[in-house]
Amino acid sequence: MDDVVDLAVVGAGPAGSAAALRALQLRPDARVLLVDAAEFPRDKTCGDGIAAHALDLVEALGVPGVSRLGPPVPRMRLRSPGGRVVERTCARPNRVVPRTVFDAELVAAAVARGARLLHHRVRHLDVHPDRVVLDGTVAARVVVGADGANSAVRRQLGAPASAPSATAVAVRGYARSAVDPDSLVIEFAEGPYPAYAWSFPLPGGGANVGYGVFDRRGSGSRAELVARLKALLPAHEPDPDSVRGHHLPLSTGPRHHPDGRVLLVGDAAALVNPLTGEGIFDALASGALAGRAALRGAGAGAAHRVAMHRTFGRHHAHGALLARLLRRPHFLDAAVVAASRSQAVFDAAVDLGLGRGTAPAHALARVALSYATLPRTNGTFVR
Repeated sequence: MDDVVDLAVVGAGPAGSAAALRALQLRPDARVLLVDAAEFPRDKTCGDGIAAHALDLVEALGVPGVSRLGPPVPRMRLRSPGGRVVERTCARPNRVVPRTVFDAELVAAAVARGARLLHHRVRHLDVHPDRVVLDGTVAARVVVGADGANSAVRRQLGAPASAPSATAVAVRGYARSAVDPDSLVIEFAEGPYPAYAWSFPLPGGGANVGYGVFDRRGSGSRAELVARLKALLPAHEPDPDSVRGHHLPLSTGPRHHPDGRVLLVGDAAALVNPLTGEGIFDALASGALAGRAALRGAGAGAAHRVAMHRTFGRHHAHGALLARLLRRPHFLDAAVVAASRSQAVFDAAVDLGLGRGTAPAHALARVALSYATLPRTNGTFVR
């Protein structure tokens, strides 16, 4: 216990690897430990979509060439519950990279830079004035909790649980063919809660397909979610052996960034985008901010909170507002129509859903005009 590392990161996914990479980027001689219960490469329940915004962050962390892991997917197609469709080319192509590949690439980069990877499941932490001790065996000046939606670090800090309305539930599987090999395809469902099915084309053929509900109260069983997926994407059924379920804590849930030597990032900090369910950008960005803050020792928590508010404050406020509005199907129809008529509206929506964009006034004005003039359909989002 006299051997104290500078930073211990619990969880070696994108958020945790980003924290390690940024800390070592700023202080190459820092002693950084990555702790994860899994051995890499490992699977992760996810849509596998890597936005251009996220790839920018990876490049800034000094990990070049990640784009080679998946071919560009230039277009995006979205269908609203009322049958309105927008299909456009994105300002920059996104990628689809299986998490078995993407996460292992980031872990390898962190280890190559000097981080040490420890295979261990963290269950308990003790916070002392000058250190944090994990399971009585690992001592660190600062700990970053990057251990996902079921974060043990978050529970140990006494953070409030996410409400059902701020928790999405999804299933993901792999299909033999994609709906469109050049597009990220999203099909919204009718029903009492916002929900959509997706088909994202994989390198070499096939697709990551899934179905997510943006409210835990509307989730149902795994079999029920798969049945809804099949109804929206007929002929693109997932291999039953590949189906996995997961819950996603949305950024509309309670914030928890306490002072002190323990920080939270990614899903552990409830940072999943409430409009799209995208979490990789927020994981990478919050991890990088935590890696910088961690170098402040006892002042890490306060520094991280300030950095998170400065970086994400306006984005989270706009996302929370639009998430409430999108629970009205007519608003979603109007937004899709406005995006189909204006590239600028489409680009703003992509930035808000896949990065840390906001809703500019010109885009909201176009959506409002569509909302006022569009014939109403029998939408069913009422919660």
